[in-house]
Amino acid sequence: MAKKTNRVELSEEQRSRLLEWVGRGERPAREQRRARVLLKADEGPEGPAWSDERIAEAFELSKGGVAGIRRRFCERGLEGTVKRKSPDREYDRKLDGEKEAELIRLACSEAPEGRSEWSLRLLSDKMVELGVVDTLSHETVRRTLKKTDSSLI
Repeated sequence: MAKKTNRVELSEEQRSRLLEWVGRGERPAREQRRARVLLKADEGPEGPAWSDERIAEAFELSKGGVAGIRRRFCERGLEGTVKRKSPDREYDRKLDGEKEAELIRLACSEAPEGRSEWSLRLLSDKMVELGVVDTLSHETVRRTLKKTDSSLI
């Protein structure tokens, strides 16, 4: 059997925290499953030291999924493994309050000639044509109108 590169050895404090998280049942299911995997993978004196294959079968995961949880524990520690990681990316908003107001004004206006109503793509194209924004996707238009209860759909 190949030697594991990422060993999980829980301290007494880590073990009790995981048992508390699992016992309460208040955590999301994914967090509970990760906590249970760590408890079964624990190779310390109190841990059962299950193999990845056995853990994968018990929790209906792939062996790669179990190995990933082990790796994250070694890289990020207990909190970084069990809790969900926040996304690294941030996006600038295309539409601020004034531009949203312009979009709503346009959506409430008369539809272009030959059309009975505005489509999301027509609205996004018209906003670019008017010079309100450089680019604008129809999905941004949809989310903005949905948020303001001005949905055309």
